[in-house]
Amino acid sequence: MRIIVSGGGTGGHIYPALALVESLLKHEPDSKVLYIGSFRGLEGSIVPKTGLDFKQLHVQGFSRSLSLTNFKTVDLFIKAVKKSKQIIRDFKPDIVLGTGGYVSGAVLYAAQRLRIPTVINEQNSIAGVTNKFLSRGADRIAISFPHAANQFPKDKVVLTGNPRGQQVFEKKGDFSLTEFDLDPKLPTVLIFGGSGGALKLNSAVVNFANRFSEQKKFQAIFVTGRKYFDSVSNRLADLKINSSNFVVLPYLDNMDDVLPKIDLLISRSGATTLAEITALGIPSILIPSPNVTANHQEKNARQLEERGAAEVILESDLSSAMLYHDLSELLSHKSKLEPMAQAAKKLGHPDAADKLYKLLVQVINERKQETTK
Repeated sequence: MRIIVSGGGTGGHIYPALALVESLLKHEPDSKVLYIGSFRGLEGSIVPKTGLDFKQLHVQGFSRSLSLTNFKTVDLFIKAVKKSKQIIRDFKPDIVLGTGGYVSGAVLYAAQRLRIPTVINEQNSIAGVTNKFLSRGADRIAISFPHAANQFPKDKVVLTGNPRGQQVFEKKGDFSLTEFDLDPKLPTVLIFGGSGGALKLNSAVVNFANRFSEQKKFQAIFVTGRKYFDSVSNRLADLKINSSNFVVLPYLDNMDDVLPKIDLLISRSGATTLAEITALGIPSILIPSPNVTANHQEKNARQLEERGAAEVILESDLSSAMLYHDLSELLSHKSKLEPMAQAAKKLGHPDAADKLYKLLVQVINERKQETTK
């Protein structure tokens, strides 16, 4: 298969794309893959490390308010579409996959104008504006949440799940919590506010850290985010926290290794995180970010809550006492954790990348049949 993959801006668009590529290369090792990203997003530091062919476009998002920068946004989009068309003509893909972000909008639009088959992978329960726009010309829309189905043409929608879930599910390794000087036999909570950290969540955790470290029934890995690590560490030092069951880190580079070893996750509710924990069957307390488009993180989280797989605390309601009470209740009672784990696993798609790969093959074959008629 010859495929162009485009997704950028955040890890939530990049990692599902890379997970799909990993599955594709397992099925068809001789495939040719070109990844098109933006100059502004994280993909510039992530994708080249994979060894994939990589090209970048200049794009930016629209301002929500009336602004002259929107004229520049339109100009950049038109130029990006023109450049994408040239890249597509040179590469001659069988299909183009978009996983979200402004850059995928230009690439998929160019592909559709050139009558190249296109597939959209929508990770969230609330579809992005770019994907809604592109859906009219797409061959299929692969969704991760059932609730997203009614936002697209019904005859094009396929529920595949998020490819990242399979990548985490299939990860094999010999990692042990002893690497953090923790006891693998104790119930463990991972507290993670995203790669940038979450200020209010960090504050709530610091405020109950002393109480947490004094009990001996469970343990925590607290990931602050790099920009908050020094300030959090200083506050904890002032409190003289016992670190034997309360490990504080700025970031986790080996999240794939750590997730299968934990009993409970406290985090934001980005689509990639939810794909990972449902594939693995991990209970969670979700604190949706209020600073996202269309409040999609709360919508994502509520779908897990409705099925009994998670508890949801809005950031506006978050308090130290509430969070400590809820995590203590869950970690102290397997009878509460186990049903949540089972519910999470029922929502998971541990074969999502393979499902998406098969969908791409199907679309390619359908297009070939159309051209031979």
